[in-house]
Amino acid sequence: MIIALVVVLVLCPCLGLAGWAVWKVVDADSNAAPSPSVSAPAVPPVLPSDVPTSAAPSPSEDEFAKGDCVVNEGTEDDAELRKVPCGPNTYQVLLRIPATSDGDRCETLAPQATANYVHDNSIDLFDYVLCLKKR
Repeated sequence: MIIALVVVLVLCPCLGLAGWAVWKVVDADSNAAPSPSVSAPAVPPVLPSDVPTSAAPSPSEDEFAKGDCVVNEGTEDDAELRKVPCGPNTYQVLLRIPATSDGDRCETLAPQATANYVHDNSIDLFDYVLCLKKR
């Protein structure tokens, strides 16, 4: 009887914390927009379009994957990325680095990147960095 009581007293707070964490994730995704930042050259030179890639863009409007092309409809300090067809004056996603908000990782993992986008979520597991190349 005492063992069962100890098990219940240990499990209840753990289950409560797990439920609270799931609730916060769902609530954060539905109520708040991400607080991204982007760093890019102020006025990069216009270069000829790169050879199109064979990577198919991801279907979701909220998720970005390798091969997607985006434009920033926000500011440099408060970026709002939107998927668009690849073309001149767009940024192509070269790499998505999950579970980090360290934009400097693009320098080593995708050296051809000309900019990066940092998605900093209140839950670190959902942070990510996009390594981008200006087209």
